Amino acid sequence: MYSGMVEIALGSALVFTPEKYKRNVGKVAAAFFTAVFPGNISQFVHKRNAFGLNSDLKRFVQLLFQPALVYWAARSTGNID
Repeated sequence: MYSGMVEIALGSALVFTPEKYKRNVGKVAAAFFTAVFPGNISQFVHKRNAFGLNSDLKRFVQLLFQPALVYWAARSTGNID
């Protein structure tokens, strides 16, 4: 549950952070999104509910979008050309 709140906060930070700090925020966000991915896999495999993810479909969709979050965080801040 807490990791979901941090993901939302980091996503918001990517949108609202001044340009001067976006590159660093992007690195932190991409690293965090990558770090929680194994936990998301475990959540899907063990059918654990959290933060509105109360069905296999919702947990699976989360897994599909996690790599997109990593890419978005890195790409939107200039960390990937």
